[in-house]
Amino acid sequence: MGFLSKSRIVAPAGYNRWWNIPAALLINLSIGQAYAFSVFNIPLTRVIGITESAPDDWQLTTLGWVFTLAYVFLGLSAGLAGSWQERVGPRFSGFVAAICFGGGFFLAALGVFLHEIWLLYVGYGIIGGSGLGLGFTTPVATLIRWFPDHRGLATGLAVMGFGGGAIIAAPLSTALMTRFASASSVGVWETFAVLGSVYLVAMMIGAFMFRVPPGHDDENETVGLDLGQGITVGEAMRTRQFYLLWTIMVLNVTAGIGVLGQASPMIQEVFTGFSAPAAAAFVAVLSFFNMTGRLLWSSLSDQIGRKATFGIFFTVGPLLYAAVPVAGHLSNLVMFVTCFALILTMYGGGFASLPAYVADIFGTRYVGPIHGRVLTALSVAGVLGPVLVNYIREYQIEHGVTTGQAYDITMFIMAGLLVIGFFLNRAIHPMDAPTTPMESG
Repeated sequence: MGFLSKSRIVAPAGYNRWWNIPAALLINLSIGQAYAFSVFNIPLTRVIGITESAPDDWQLTTLGWVFTLAYVFLGLSAGLAGSWQERVGPRFSGFVAAICFGGGFFLAALGVFLHEIWLLYVGYGIIGGSGLGLGFTTPVATLIRWFPDHRGLATGLAVMGFGGGAIIAAPLSTALMTRFASASSVGVWETFAVLGSVYLVAMMIGAFMFRVPPGHDDENETVGLDLGQGITVGEAMRTRQFYLLWTIMVLNVTAGIGVLGQASPMIQEVFTGFSAPAAAAFVAVLSFFNMTGRLLWSSLSDQIGRKATFGIFFTVGPLLYAAVPVAGHLSNLVMFVTCFALILTMYGGGFASLPAYVADIFGTRYVGPIHGRVLTALSVAGVLGPVLVNYIREYQIEHGVTTGQAYDITMFIMAGLLVIGFFLNRAIHPMDAPTTPMESG
């Protein structure tokens, strides 16, 4: 498979580095569908009953693990595949990501058709989640080397599509389910099959568009364009800074992913009479702010620094989460949507600013693998966020709390997590030279 080789995609003289941006967007707009998965939650609880849930239909708590597994394997694949991605290059890595993500949809479609939940877990959760991780880190590692003069902007552009993919996926998925719905089907498995085909092709095109800077064609050596000074992955993982950065990502992502995973059912339960298409529009709005936040905050971080940027997230974020229950009790839809829109800008901004934060602390030489290891935080957050939202909701409802108020306690817990993140972020400092493991913090 020599056409996938890293040595085949070295940029020629005069190559315009900006061509890597559309390649990154094609991949990230595809995998960004994950943020729209909540539009499938309610239809998936009616696969047997069609118009309403039947006794043998899946529960929301059962379905929540599909999204959770996808995030767990996003983090695991990103963390474990970093060195491999450096070695084989973005075309090979992007090719494998496309196979995993697109193929995961096909297996999930079979799971819905046969009503076998384990096929959804394996297809979308494990295989598709691995495609998410590879698809997320491939553009980041490539662009941060092409744009050493604008690290924050480059990584913001790289992951902007990941935040905005649901803008397309949410209404498209709802329209497809409506088109395929019948007296014997809610239209989900057919929609999965179509989406899998579309995303497979789009991600393949993106993967084949990537080029690497001159000096990055050696399969066994990471040298070339402005790699700067840096410590190895093993050295980074023996420092206090690594674990502080890992923990603040757990806290920031836990807060955001819990909302994203249940966004569509949440707004329909808090505001009675809110329709499924309107809920899909809400998911798309959140996706828009998730996307724009990635570009705006990462660009701002080039000016004020990454530590100050995360400091804003952990200062304003708790206030916004605490305001969400107030908006629900007041039935103030504008306030509710505004709070979550601002929350999602900071959630996305954290993702986009992270690679540059890693480079600021540990240097750029091994930024790809170290960034991947930090992203294993998503595996923990992918469990904590949905579990906090889904199971606390179920507990509240079982004890007489209305569905509209079942999310209140969770929002206050999320606010508390971000307060902890504020103090941990304050404790992060750049590495001293020479590096002394577990010191300079």
